[in-house]
Amino acid sequence: MTSMLELNDIHTYYGNIHALKGISLNVEKGEIVTLIGANGAGKTTTLRSITAMNRPRQGSIILDGEDMGAYKPHEVVYKGVAMVPEGRGIFARLTVSENLDLGAYSRQDQNIGPDLDRVFQVFPRLKERNKQVAGTLSGGEQQMLAIGRALMAHPRLLLLDEPSMGLAPVLVETIFDTIVQINKEGTTILLVEQNALMALSIAHRGYVLQTGRIVMSDTAENLKQNPTVQKAYLGVA
Repeated sequence: MTSMLELNDIHTYYGNIHALKGISLNVEKGEIVTLIGANGAGKTTTLRSITAMNRPRQGSIILDGEDMGAYKPHEVVYKGVAMVPEGRGIFARLTVSENLDLGAYSRQDQNIGPDLDRVFQVFPRLKERNKQVAGTLSGGEQQMLAIGRALMAHPRLLLLDEPSMGLAPVLVETIFDTIVQINKEGTTILLVEQNALMALSIAHRGYVLQTGRIVMSDTAENLKQNPTVQKAYLGVA
């Protein structure tokens, strides 16, 4: 496999707060890689660093061999990286259709029809709700819309920040099944997720973050069997 994304010794700050303290990780093309850790560990900050929303003060972010350090957030999207933010971030007053159209704003081509078809194939509920105002959707439907909107950018790399947050268990399974499906269709995925067990059940590899540092990395299966991970994140006594 070929590395699509590499983070090398990333240090990111919020003012004087040193949030990421030398993060290094890689995501190979075609993988699902998950970041797990407690609240405040630095998971979201890692995604925000990749997307240039919080530019690191030190270290390098390499996408397909290209240093992304000089790019602005919208330029990162042009390079094929789409993010589904924590809390979904949909445009509540716009319709489902308008939200999806906005997801394709960065596209150089105008042929978004096949991608719209793909989103409706993955999320048939969105097709049914196409003309509905997004703010009136259920939490699960809003999460589907947030993922669908990101897919409209036709990303090579999809960043997912807490996709299961606030969802009923049955919907969590649906969302995770969909993540697997999207990955099988060729999209590489970096997943931040509080539900470590679900994340490790679909990921190929994982990294454990603790107070801004990576303290462990392994295959997802090995992390699931690791006693420290089980005790800290999987609820195993």
